[in-house]
Amino acid sequence: MDVDEVRTLLERVASGAGTVEDALRALRDGPLSGAGRGGVRDLGFARLDTHRALRTGDPEVVYAAGKTPQQTVALLLALREQPGSRPALATRLSDETLAAVEAALPDARVDAVARCAALGERPTHRGTVTVLSAGTSDEPVAAEAAFVAAEYGCAVRRIRDVGVAGLHRLLAVLGELHDTDCLIVVAGMEGALPSVVGGLVGVPLIAVPTSVGYGSSLGGLTAMMGMLNSCAPGITVCNIDNGFGAAVAAARIARRAAGAPHQEVT
Repeated sequence: MDVDEVRTLLERVASGAGTVEDALRALRDGPLSGAGRGGVRDLGFARLDTHRALRTGDPEVVYAAGKTPQQTVALLLALREQPGSRPALATRLSDETLAAVEAALPDARVDAVARCAALGERPTHRGTVTVLSAGTSDEPVAAEAAFVAAEYGCAVRRIRDVGVAGLHRLLAVLGELHDTDCLIVVAGMEGALPSVVGGLVGVPLIAVPTSVGYGSSLGGLTAMMGMLNSCAPGITVCNIDNGFGAAVAAARIARRAAGAPHQEVT
């Protein structure tokens, strides 16, 4: 249960469309108490944070790397059982785990390139995120960013293979870069693409360096340092290969830009 759902619940009670008992039952079974037992569900091998959606607006996500396929499936099911309409999401699935999720959860959305899986209906779109990738080799990170942003309730556009080695490819799609709420720009090698895009548009831009490149790329460190040292202002840089982190930030920006309700801090 997230902030929007609690707000809707309270508005229903205030308008007479719902009863106090209904609201109490929903809150009791939500992340603060009841099945969540103080915001945590203990599965033995993991302790799910069932309170996160109410605190931050976004539920916990399963990081599948290092977990067995069975653990990942169990975590997805446990997350989906929590009150609320947001899908359960897992990232960084191995080939074995992808196959296990597809076999055990036929209704799940599975993306083998993004190495992500989601269970449950996607939220209604609020805001738009556009994901640009410099080259085809950056596709796994860009695909992860696109998958997560969609699961976080944004319309997602993809623009592939517009790296600076052929600048005309980027200029050909320049008009599409203005018509979005947030940009995620994914690049390896020297990591120049976010600087170029940041000098052409004023849309919020999150840069993601990838570990793609030859030896002196240092596993993405060169791209990350180039992005951090960009002379184009207003660029935010995520960690190497962190399409997930970029997508969460971009989705929150896009939802705010689209006028989504948010929790006021006083």
